[in-house]
Amino acid sequence: MTQPRHESSDVTIRPVAVFIAVLFGSVVAVMALMAWLYGFFSRHQPQPVIVPSPLVSARQTPPEPRLQAVPALDLRALRAAEARALSTYGWVDPKAGVVRIPIDRAMDLLAEREAGRR
Repeated sequence: MTQPRHESSDVTIRPVAVFIAVLFGSVVAVMALMAWLYGFFSRHQPQPVIVPSPLVSARQTPPEPRLQAVPALDLRALRAAEARALSTYGWVDPKAGVVRIPIDRAMDLLAEREAGRR
């Protein structure tokens, strides 16, 4: 039977510890350098001169169609106009003799007409 093979010596800790210390020190030094560079560049960056556009002061009305200023009020007015059209009598085309009647009355007339056909 053969003896199991193994390393005859352990890993020396000193070179590994030195490598980790140098790596950690390098990372800290690079971070410190980057923080200093950021501060340096932010202090020495020229500030641009911003000239306002001439369109800022000119209040022009946009071309048609314009957007709704208060859509909820416009919708409420539209629904009220539709409700008036569905619940009142009125002329659609007086020359052709076309009139508008309330929707409830139109449904009653249609039901009577259908009942008469049976």
